[in-house]
Amino acid sequence: MTESIKIVIIGDFNFTFNAHHATNLAVEHSAELLGLSVNYYWMRTHEASKLKPNKFTQFDGVIVAPGPYDNAFFIEEILKSVLASQIALLVTGESFRSFLNLIIKMYHLNPDQEKVLSENLVVQNSFEKVEVTPISEALKGLYQNQSRAELTNARFSIYPHIYEVLKAEVLDIEAVNQFNEPEIISLKTRPFCVASMSLPQVCSTSEIPHPLISGFLSFSSNWEAGKEVKKQG
Repeated sequence: MTESIKIVIIGDFNFTFNAHHATNLAVEHSAELLGLSVNYYWMRTHEASKLKPNKFTQFDGVIVAPGPYDNAFFIEEILKSVLASQIALLVTGESFRSFLNLIIKMYHLNPDQEKVLSENLVVQNSFEKVEVTPISEALKGLYQNQSRAELTNARFSIYPHIYEVLKAEVLDIEAVNQFNEPEIISLKTRPFCVASMSLPQVCSTSEIPHPLISGFLSFSSNWEAGKEVKKQG
């Protein structure tokens, strides 16, 4: 019997935005590859902002879709609730910045309130090519030790004074871009809590599902929230 999992995609779905359609398709591509039945649906940011952490535990995983958002102010609070719920999380696109800002606040890493991130270096409403090179053993395994050409609508530089602190204390750098800056990061203290500036969903095809999306769904299907051991599939 095909295993069924529930995934919520948080974002303000827009029919004119290709990355939103691509998110749906990428989930379907990877579900087919893995032999999973994935029940997924979109939840608008204003609705998600009202959910308490225990409400998120009804899902097996959360994808934060790229913008545009009706109100980006909600994203940090949503992420905070998802983190507290202990379920798998994949952040994509502009919400990478909200994720970083939240982590810096949660761990009190910027007591002087200095600027720690650049503005978005990608021209608004456009995509840039980015080369994503895995550097962690986990991502090297997913990416078969190969770099990938991806597309992104978000690129932020982490200022050096905070980057070293983040890397030492709370974040693992999973992949870097051609500028040798973090492109995919994860939280050390959480299983599958991953944020990607690039948009893996945009580069997924039915013939070659994106490995990061597949990894997320695979983990979601094997993880029991709140447990320390993965189930063996």
